[in-house]
Amino acid sequence: MWQYSPAAIRNFSAPFIFGRFNIPEDNPLTEDAFQLGRKLFYDPRLSGNNQISCSSCHIQALAFTDGRSRAVGVSGVELPFSSMSLSNLLWGPRHFFWNGRSPTLEAQSLLPIQNPDEMDQDLEQLVIELAADPEYEKDFARAYDDVNAENIAKALSTFMRMLISQNSRYDKFLRGELTLTDEEELGRKLFVAHPDVKVSKRGGNCVDCHSQFLTGGFKDAYDGFSNNGLDGEDDLQAGLQAVTGNPDHKGLFKVPTLRNIALTAPYMHDGRLPTLEAVLEHYNGGVIISSTLDPLIVEANNIEITDGTSIGLSLNPKERKAIIAFLHTLTDEDFVSDEKFSNPFEKK
Repeated sequence: MWQYSPAAIRNFSAPFIFGRFNIPEDNPLTEDAFQLGRKLFYDPRLSGNNQISCSSCHIQALAFTDGRSRAVGVSGVELPFSSMSLSNLLWGPRHFFWNGRSPTLEAQSLLPIQNPDEMDQDLEQLVIELAADPEYEKDFARAYDDVNAENIAKALSTFMRMLISQNSRYDKFLRGELTLTDEEELGRKLFVAHPDVKVSKRGGNCVDCHSQFLTGGFKDAYDGFSNNGLDGEDDLQAGLQAVTGNPDHKGLFKVPTLRNIALTAPYMHDGRLPTLEAVLEHYNGGVIISSTLDPLIVEANNIEITDGTSIGLSLNPKERKAIIAFLHTLTDEDFVSDEKFSNPFEKK
């Protein structure tokens, strides 16, 4: 049996501007755990038919999404939700999946593996299969101890926690390394501004839900979930309510990160909006009223509305185009091409 000898992650850095993060005490970040998690993430043996890996629905070049409206696993059945981008999971909401049904990354890691429509793998069988592989036996001994389901979850979680996107043009702008174009700068200012007609302050209202630097949902309680007006009362899906049982949470879904958003179309939890232009059109004048509609959306408009029924930002074409230009600055080409996040089974 190999000796367990954890070593710190090589060249690990976390942008201070992203804020504090917490690592589980029983699953510290180590280089051996990261490398093991990387192998598991790309290994199709994690599926029952040995055909589907985690990377099948989370493709690095697409910022770990899959380009589909809704994910499709081993059963061939279209799943209810699209595949979420995996980046900067060290921060942001502590509830994973679109409806927040998993409280930790460790718990989240095992659910798709066991789901009959996703990877349809029996955990006991998976442990037997991996333990019979001498290389995996060594890998688990280095990173943890035995080959078991708990350590599979820990390794996958470590790999996902290390998927840090921090070198987009926006990041370089924040570090003072470059200047945004005039259009991008207008988009940035609109992104971080809540409109206020009383003082003629125009804004895109984006930052009210997408925290400024991480551009994902806020992490406190369920602040990272929102009903953004996709459906009316009769068509609201359960969303977060399926987890909490709270009727006030009906229709609320996790606010995704906007990091690398230009690479992760189609958009929304069910992939219904094909382009960023369609997303801006939705917020600009396509918001549908319901009882749980986010009040931050209800209150946001760049013109004074008196009829009490019109919901939308009322941005002009130049402003919408500028916001989209800014969103493109969130693309991190290094992140989506970094070899340390790539498939270790492919020959380079």
